[in-house]
Amino acid sequence: MAYRGARVEWALVAIVLVALAVSGISPHDRLTWWMEVAPVLMALPLLVATHRRFPLTRLVLVLIAVHALILILGATYTYARVPLGFWLQDVFDFARNPYDRIGHFAQGFVPAMVARELLLRLQVLRRPRWLFFLVCCICLAISATYELIEWLAAVVMGGEAEDFLGTQGDPWDTQSDMALALLGAALAQMLLGRWHDRWLVRLR
Repeated sequence: MAYRGARVEWALVAIVLVALAVSGISPHDRLTWWMEVAPVLMALPLLVATHRRFPLTRLVLVLIAVHALILILGATYTYARVPLGFWLQDVFDFARNPYDRIGHFAQGFVPAMVARELLLRLQVLRRPRWLFFLVCCICLAISATYELIEWLAAVVMGGEAEDFLGTQGDPWDTQSDMALALLGAALAQMLLGRWHDRWLVRLR
């Protein structure tokens, strides 16, 4: 990997680590913070450990870093209390803080590009025409798994899981979250698919 490319990678790692450290100083709720940043704490060491053997495209790495920052910000305040969400709520006259919706949209948008890259580079598909559909299915499965984790947290923790769930009184929150993840997965492929293909060519 070229030095410049590696420098960009480590800059992204540094940004995420600094954000994580600042976020962990005094979050709104410590338990919720751990639960929300858990994906970052699992993904970051994995990416660092595999970056030489299986480097991801810079496009995908930037998207992963952005997603990590979204998760970290949500963990700091809890999703229902993120100031950016309150600002959006005031500007667009939303009925609720929409930051949770942003998080679930990203939960489809970013994993879609990761799944797309893995499926293409590992040559999983014999017929590329199935790529769009399978990526959407993978992202919807990830979203559904996350919702099951939220349900389990509610069963085990009871009222203490309220900040983690972030439903804000919406009885259709689970369905809305999964729909947004599916929308994010579809839009990511439509908007970034060709650009992603050009990045993939550079790795060959």
